[in-house]
Amino acid sequence: MAGLGVGIGWRSELDLSIERMAGVDFLEVVAENIRPAGLPESIRVMRARGLPVIPHGVSLGIGGAEPPSQDRLAHLAACARALDAPLVSEHLAFVRGGGVEAGHLLPVPRTRESLRIVTENVRRAQDALPVPLALENVAAIFGWPDDELTEAQFLAELVERTGVGLLIDVANLYTNQFNLGLPAVAALDTLPLEHLAYVHVAGGYEHHGVWHDTHSTAAPQAVLDLLTELCARATPPGVLLEWDEDYPSDAVLANELSRIRAAMALAGEAR
Repeated sequence: MAGLGVGIGWRSELDLSIERMAGVDFLEVVAENIRPAGLPESIRVMRARGLPVIPHGVSLGIGGAEPPSQDRLAHLAACARALDAPLVSEHLAFVRGGGVEAGHLLPVPRTRESLRIVTENVRRAQDALPVPLALENVAAIFGWPDDELTEAQFLAELVERTGVGLLIDVANLYTNQFNLGLPAVAALDTLPLEHLAYVHVAGGYEHHGVWHDTHSTAAPQAVLDLLTELCARATPPGVLLEWDEDYPSDAVLANELSRIRAAMALAGEAR
């Protein structure tokens, strides 16, 4: 995949900030927040400047027992076409069952039977999309009791079976290390990083011994250290900053992009 550079998640609250900010190489937009037939003007402006824009789904539920909705897949496909996107990304998550919405990106039970079902769901999604699909690892505050595989092992086998791309969120790796004791660097050593599509970086906070991945603060240094660890193992096509609430000043956002570039550069210096 061609290099994307360093990007930021587009939000309507940040549209003017992003338009005037130097050093933004690509964008990601939540697919459920746009209409392909009527893209936001700010997105059209950035597309006219030549910036790639990736639609990022949050509700497909590819980790559920039911096949992914054809309507949701059609929307993702339409977004990809409207944006001339290089790929579509979604979450390896469980979001609904029996018609009930969880309202959250929940971890998938990492069993062999679940892997079989998710593999089929991924193949259905790939068949319905006009561009490659990448799946993101999710943040969790619990794990299923019958897990047979680590998240990294599950993703590695899913990639082997389907060829799906990886959107690795280093903030989510940190969250799962903090909350569940899952070693983040060991995950990086297990994941097939040659299938890396791009990377997410975000901040959060600790409350009563639980790390909450809120995308509402600057990334902690530990998350950027994981980005450096990842870049020491592979060159990511792109790295993207997510910020979803408590939106900061332009200067804070620009500083976060600079911190991301510095963390990436550290890996190069160590090689």
